[in-house]
Amino acid sequence: MNNTSAEIASQPAVWRRAATLEPEAVRELAAPGERMLVLGCGTSWFVAQSIAELREDAGLGETDAVCASEYVPRRHYDRVVAITRSGTSTEVLEALRQVPAGTRRIAVTAVRGEPVDDLTDARLLLDFADERSVVQTRFPTSVLALARTAYGKDLESVVADGDAALTAPLPADPADIDHLVFLGTGWTIGLAHEAALKVREAAQAYSESYPARDFRHGPVAVAGPRSLIWSFGDVPAELDDVAREAGATAYRDDRDPLAQLVLAQRFALALAAHRGLDPDRPRLLTRSVVLT
Repeated sequence: MNNTSAEIASQPAVWRRAATLEPEAVRELAAPGERMLVLGCGTSWFVAQSIAELREDAGLGETDAVCASEYVPRRHYDRVVAITRSGTSTEVLEALRQVPAGTRRIAVTAVRGEPVDDLTDARLLLDFADERSVVQTRFPTSVLALARTAYGKDLESVVADGDAALTAPLPADPADIDHLVFLGTGWTIGLAHEAALKVREAAQAYSESYPARDFRHGPVAVAGPRSLIWSFGDVPAELDDVAREAGATAYRDDRDPLAQLVLAQRFALALAAHRGLDPDRPRLLTRSVVLT
């Protein structure tokens, strides 16, 4: 078993541990009535998108998500949350340096004693969710599990679905698929983006992701017999018919969307194995992007 596989398999247990940080998460990620910005790069940006939707759906306050490299301090926020597994990503650190004085800054990270600590007022440390792999799996899902706990979600059913996703059959034979499209709606759009990224990182395969209804506005044109169209959450069922009319395989299940992401991670690894790739050594990638 490679590191990435082991970390994927550990997720349900790690989510339970993340839930023990609920009091800290309520204080830093809920903050009812405040305007919040969530920053991140790559996977962490997609997690930020999901958190922003979840927080607003919970009625806790206006929440934006911005890619850290695109942050410009134009709007007022009461607090800025930076998600960074390593605590060293250059774009995240540069964004935090631009945050106006008086704004509360929080880091969600897996490592203690990194540069992000000097730029923030508080830290949510998920060191138990840290990873040896370059390709992130359990850290981002644990951040989302923690945020959902802070917003009132009971994780027991989520953990049970996560356990089931570890042994569930894959939706297709990787030998038959060379194009994947992940669709989401609301907070699961971020999950769709993350699933597509896992396929690109681990398997170097052609993958896309969209808000579900946008699939008909152009992306369906490239779907065909070797395409897998994968829906997260409450995606309109008629989009399965659209996928099948294009000759593609349509997939959805009724597990919690976070558990569905676990299954997508497993598919990315199976596709990597089919292509003779080592997911622990993804092409051109490093654990943290540190620019000079």
